[in-house]
Amino acid sequence: MRALSAADCLDLWERGSRLHPLDRGLLALAVALPGATPGALADWPLGRRNRALAELRCACFGARMMAWTACPACGEKLEFEMDGRTLAAEREPLAPSPVEIGGRRYRPPTTRDLAGLAREKQPEHAAARLLDVCRVDGEPDGMLSDEDLDEIGDRLAMADPMAETRLALQCAVCRHEWIESLDWIEFLWTEIEARARRALFEIHSLAAAYGWTQEQILALSDTRRAWYVEMVQS
Repeated sequence: MRALSAADCLDLWERGSRLHPLDRGLLALAVALPGATPGALADWPLGRRNRALAELRCACFGARMMAWTACPACGEKLEFEMDGRTLAAEREPLAPSPVEIGGRRYRPPTTRDLAGLAREKQPEHAAARLLDVCRVDGEPDGMLSDEDLDEIGDRLAMADPMAETRLALQCAVCRHEWIESLDWIEFLWTEIEARARRALFEIHSLAAAYGWTQEQILALSDTRRAWYVEMVQS
């Protein structure tokens, strides 16, 4: 996997601006992984995809991850820090084995599976349809009970734990405790967008000051480009 350059981030931001978030994540990975295509990456189990996204984030922006959220009880803003390499440290098989429950077998879901449910507005319906798609040994189950959904979901989460990164949080003001999921695609894309906007500012500043082309400016290292921008602004 290679780190994304400023030019990569600018191109990704432009190409991905109108895409669904799921497609943005696959597009970023396809740029960073030589020979990979978004179509092939769409069939990776979610845990493998998320680990790759975490590794890409660390390669591009470092392991230290600063984040914030709001307490669902009192609304207080909570800022916290995470280590991306620690979150992605657990190694799993590239193709987690299907799980068997009550004589039925299910494989862990993929990005393609989630994309097929993107228009489903009822979470319970989406969960049931997802399991129908992931069943590998027969016809869809039709209506599953809540207990069935919970049991199958728990077993699939154990088979592919990196499919969802869950953070245990506590509010410093009201002491409320809750669980929040980390969206690796959203986290990475926010930083890609910020890097692209910074690249646009650098291009504008240096082109206006020196008459350089975009290609000439982006060919500079990040450090040297920042030095030039600092001199222009001084």
